[in-house]
Amino acid sequence: MGDLKNPRVIYLKGWLFLGCGLLSGGLLLARRWDWQDALLLAICVWACCRFYYFAFYVIEHYVDGDYRYAGLFDFLKRAWRRR
Repeated sequence: MGDLKNPRVIYLKGWLFLGCGLLSGGLLLARRWDWQDALLLAICVWACCRFYYFAFYVIEHYVDGDYRYAGLFDFLKRAWRRR
């Protein structure tokens, strides 16, 4: 499968990710609304976003500028091999 190059499809993919996230988060909270669950869900989303930023931006710009990761699994495989 080749790289995605069409800007309209790239934007559509991004909006679909946002929609999936909002829908799944909303359904989780609708099942049993509790402020603690909402806070834990928000922390979970925030932490995963920060890890994604770390894996792709921080590592590439501050640790290993020569390597370009193809995805999170590629990043994890490389990190595992370096151990």
